[in-house]
Amino acid sequence: MATARNPVAAEKRGMVTPPGETKPQLVPALTRAQIDERFEGLLKQVQANRPTDDVTLIRKAWEFCVQHHEGQMRASGEPYIVHPLEVSEVLAEMKLDSTAIAAGLLHDAVEDTPATSEEIEAGFGDQVAHIVEGVTKIDKIQFANREDRQAENVRKMLLAMVSDVRVVLIKLADRLHNMRTLEHLQADRQEAIARETMDIYAPLAHRLGMGKVRGELEDLAFRYIDPVSYEKVAAAVESRRLEGSSFCAAWRTR
Repeated sequence: MATARNPVAAEKRGMVTPPGETKPQLVPALTRAQIDERFEGLLKQVQANRPTDDVTLIRKAWEFCVQHHEGQMRASGEPYIVHPLEVSEVLAEMKLDSTAIAAGLLHDAVEDTPATSEEIEAGFGDQVAHIVEGVTKIDKIQFANREDRQAENVRKMLLAMVSDVRVVLIKLADRLHNMRTLEHLQADRQEAIARETMDIYAPLAHRLGMGKVRGELEDLAFRYIDPVSYEKVAAAVESRRLEGSSFCAAWRTR
């Protein structure tokens, strides 16, 4: 069974692989057939978005991903491979190329499995290896306090330290999926990750013109930073939605 090189960092990202311990299943288990079906759906979306792209690289990256993350589980109880798959689905929605999708599938391989950067480069080329290395470097950045996280120069640093914007896009997709599944972590980790998301990653998405991603990151972070206010806002929005639905229904019957 593959184990994480950095167990603390892996736990922060929602991966749990304690030797000899079985994580309770917190979400409905996906069968391997269901996971493979979702991967085939990913390929179809890439081909629809970019008909001239060769998806052979993506399929090869998926096989590598499945092999190297075998036995690893997330805090939700899901097989770990669901995470890189969902990250790549987000990238496909952005209509990124096959190189970016392959790197999305491999983005945690160097940090969380015995795979090396040299192995990634030998198997997938220097572009994929460069992107994966860039994502790994971002993962290793430690923000000492909230003032550091809020600083504009931190966001500038994140953009300056990468020579390929696909590194940042993969990191944003990675953070988006982690936020979507944040409920499975401990409360202290939830708030810390949510604040980091609100301070760094949501503004970064805004700077790149990714309004939809920024909005979802902010909404998800708000839920954990101020849950009481979040529930009030959610209730108010739902009330207005129901009022609107009733109005539309009444209008149609006229």
